[in-house]
Amino acid sequence: MHINLKEIREKNHVSQNDLAEKVEVSTPYICRFEKGNQALSLSIAIDIADYFDISLDELVGRRRIKGERNEFDS
Repeated sequence: MHINLKEIREKNHVSQNDLAEKVEVSTPYICRFEKGNQALSLSIAIDIADYFDISLDELVGRRRIKGERNEFDS
């Protein structure tokens, strides 16, 4: 799974420090995550998606072509 938080953050002109404050984590946590050295918990992912008003699918870069099925579709 690829999450490009840095791209989303910069596109919205939000600093690591500001995002960290909004989702109640430390700035080093955001930095470590953006460098790939920290896992992102689901609850924090939800908070980040809510902050940027995007879906979790958008946050994780999940795009599905209309009509395409995946292994979970019945």
